Amino acid sequence: MATSIRLSPEVEQRLEFLVAKTGRSKACCLRELIECGLEDIADYYLAAEVLERIRRGEETTVNAEDFWRGNV
Repeated sequence: MATSIRLSPEVEQRLEFLVAKTGRSKACCLRELIECGLEDIADYYLAAEVLERIRRGEETTVNAEDFWRGNV
């Protein structure tokens, strides 16, 4: 899927630097950035949802000591 985005001059300059130093294409760098970024964003949003369930009392927690001792 082809997608078009606008980059700030600073981000574009950083991307150009990375491309020049690594010899990789812009497309390769952007693809990797998006793939890693999506994973990070998904982790963040899922963790935020769990935190909200904990705050509402819908989810319980286990302290680290009990977890590592197998007292779960």
